[in-house]
Amino acid sequence: MPPIPSSAPASTFGPSSSFHIERPVYTPHPDLLVTPTEDSVGWRSTIGMGVAFGMLCIAALLVMLISRGLQPDDIAGSVLLRQAWAVPSSSSHFPTGTPGTELTLPDDWADSRPSYQGAVWYRVRFDHPAAHEAEPLLAAYIERACTNLEVHLNGQLLFRGGRMTEPVTRNCYQPQLVTLPTFLLRASGNELDIKVIGSPLARVTARQRAGGLSAVRIGPLGTMQTLYNRHLFWSITNAQITGGTILILGFFALVLARVRRLGYLMHFGLMSVGWALLTSRLWLRDIPLPDASVEVLWSVAFAPMIAFGVKFLLGYAGQGLRGDADAGVGRLITIGLWLQTILMPISFLVGGIDMLFPIARVWGALFTLEIFIAQVYFLWHAGRTRKPEFWMICVILGLAAIGTLAELVFQNGWAKPEWGWQITHFVMPLMFCVVTVRLIKVYAKAMQTAEGARNQLEHRIEEITSDIERNFTQLAELRVEQIAEKERKRIAADLHDDLGAKLLTIVHTSDNDRISTLAREALEEMRLSVRGLTGKPVQLADALADWRSEIVSRLGQAGIDVDWVSTVDIFQPCPLSARIYVQTTRILREAVSNIIKHSGATNCVITCDVEGNDFQVVVQDNGKGIPMELDGKLDRGHGMASMKGRAKQLNGQCLVESGPGYGTTIRLTLPIDATPLPVNVPPATQPMGLIP
Repeated sequence: MPPIPSSAPASTFGPSSSFHIERPVYTPHPDLLVTPTEDSVGWRSTIGMGVAFGMLCIAALLVMLISRGLQPDDIAGSVLLRQAWAVPSSSSHFPTGTPGTELTLPDDWADSRPSYQGAVWYRVRFDHPAAHEAEPLLAAYIERACTNLEVHLNGQLLFRGGRMTEPVTRNCYQPQLVTLPTFLLRASGNELDIKVIGSPLARVTARQRAGGLSAVRIGPLGTMQTLYNRHLFWSITNAQITGGTILILGFFALVLARVRRLGYLMHFGLMSVGWALLTSRLWLRDIPLPDASVEVLWSVAFAPMIAFGVKFLLGYAGQGLRGDADAGVGRLITIGLWLQTILMPISFLVGGIDMLFPIARVWGALFTLEIFIAQVYFLWHAGRTRKPEFWMICVILGLAAIGTLAELVFQNGWAKPEWGWQITHFVMPLMFCVVTVRLIKVYAKAMQTAEGARNQLEHRIEEITSDIERNFTQLAELRVEQIAEKERKRIAADLHDDLGAKLLTIVHTSDNDRISTLAREALEEMRLSVRGLTGKPVQLADALADWRSEIVSRLGQAGIDVDWVSTVDIFQPCPLSARIYVQTTRILREAVSNIIKHSGATNCVITCDVEGNDFQVVVQDNGKGIPMELDGKLDRGHGMASMKGRAKQLNGQCLVESGPGYGTTIRLTLPIDATPLPVNVPPATQPMGLIP
């Protein structure tokens, strides 16, 4: 039986003992311990994403500015009307007898009439442009009319943008294109009357939704349609596309957060979904609520979204993962964020309808400060821990900060919103998309690493399971061997105490010499059997001395000369197990008996040698050999068969070489058991020494 490996679990056996195996302690693969502060995505790809995002934002802003602000006033075949006569009135037609004011469009109510609530009529006059052969049909393009408008041409109603009474249709972000019928146009002196209904700045939460009217452009329908489509794309369609994309990515992030139980990913998913829902204010025009209620609703919706954004930045930076104190700070931040979500609608309720904009400005400044602090904390932590996405996040947060500051400047009236209405609407959604893609890439990489670690773990578990099964098999074999050893000791004790005592009595009391001799031989055989069952290992030199004494004595009594040749170093320790010693003794006895009975030899040469781990004995006589008629029948007798069988049991071999007139040679080769297992026999069953 092979020895048990050193890695096998320790066990203890006894008559009624049990064994215990320690379970292997598994240490997770480092790549499985994914935290918000650990990322395995290459820094080159991360920087590339950040640079690409920045270049995309800059390019898109340039295209937007060129398409909107850098277009010339004198587009071929069109005329830009900037001079208008304005009359505040809610009448169904332009009030000709009511005093008004001549002004230059665009007219921003936040500056011209900050506290006016109601409708204002604008009259612009124009002459019919020169006839255009390819496009005789004209149209009026109005970039902005907030909150809603209706258009009259030469006293005839042409267009109405929706409901003109509460709840008013909200068209602040929607450009308008009004076709001018040819039969209503005059060659000169055409009057285009535009009724705009809007709210004062104090009753809205964003300057863009205060009442006002942009300049009016009259030109061929095809040209005006191009301007209208371009503005509609950047104002509405772009927001719808990015909003839908953000909504899908946000739900995907929420699913990943639920699967992986990542709080920061859940906050980002909720923030993305919140922003996507907030962008619907750009195209949801007919909401069955008063204007003031809608304004408060949109503004209050920003509070939880800002809370999710702050929690995402702090969580992704690892806040709350570094001990109880850090977790306590995180809980205080969470309480503060949700508290402001409750306080914000209360503040609007207390301030009243005429304080919406000032209150919104205060909350906007507070939200900006919170996001700024969270960004600084994240960048500080990312730079300190050398996160790979540091530069990409710098670019993203930098552009987001620029957009937020631009929006803050426009809301406070420090700059005209002519060029800035769509910056935030474009930069922020694109930022959400890039960050979502980045988080998905990090998650995919972590999943790939986790899959590899899982495969490695499964392979390791298979190896450990195989080792445990092999160890159990070896332990079971050892248990069987120990039980067999215990049984052999019991049998040896019974032979010694019972049969040995009776044979010894016969030897000393029998008057018949033959019976006494047979009893003595039986006693010797029993002694040899007991020694094979319970004996201790014997040194090879001692065994050779015993065998030589016995063989020389027996052959000498038969008148056969013996030449004993041994090349074994008697001073070199070479233990033989009791089993090998007993079986070898019986093989040699059988060989000597055959020489005496059958060979008719006068001389016998016995050679002993050790080669490597094999012990060899060659017994050669000069007798008459084995007759030809017995060739092939030697194994049928008990003598030769028993010799070969005993050698085979010891993993050795016994070869017989003979021929008529050439004597017989027996070659015995046996392995030496250099490391016999110790046998500890309990004192109660230890056989007493036999009396020779």
